[in-house]
Amino acid sequence: MTSSYIFDVRPAVLREAQDIANLHVIATAAAYKGLVPEEHLNTMPSAKRLNLWREAIEYGDPQVQVALDGETIVGFVGFDRSRDKGTKNTVGEVWSIYVAPSHWDKGVGLALWDAAREALVDEGCTTVTIWIPLRNERALRFFDLAGFKRELNTAKTVPMGDIKIEEIRLKRALD
Repeated sequence: MTSSYIFDVRPAVLREAQDIANLHVIATAAAYKGLVPEEHLNTMPSAKRLNLWREAIEYGDPQVQVALDGETIVGFVGFDRSRDKGTKNTVGEVWSIYVAPSHWDKGVGLALWDAAREALVDEGCTTVTIWIPLRNERALRFFDLAGFKRELNTAKTVPMGDIKIEEIRLKRALD
């Protein structure tokens, strides 16, 4: 997983919440195209999505970092401690990671993953997890290459709009 592109990654600031919310809509539509019927994508009202990202940035729950191409946000990652019940305090989780489709396969995802990994290690996490839809081959391939392993006994069904999708948890050690 190498790239000849270099992207700046840094913590998001409050004034970027709208850009992150907009990117979330665009990237979700592209990432789930063919996996989820279009009418079930991005059903969250835009004001609610904006408030979600504002609160995450303001309160650090989750921590949000952005990848920049020049002055333009081209990706973001949200991460923190695992939300899964019964996990140790040393388990981190990538809550979300999205990249603008125009920047897929250019190293943005890797730059975001590296930033999240470093921040989780700094917080004392020794392992990290992420939940990925079973049919999202692009995301599964990315995290396989990043050293994550699928935990086959973790598959679960989660709502997405008016439908439900199957997700699986991936996990890896942080070193």
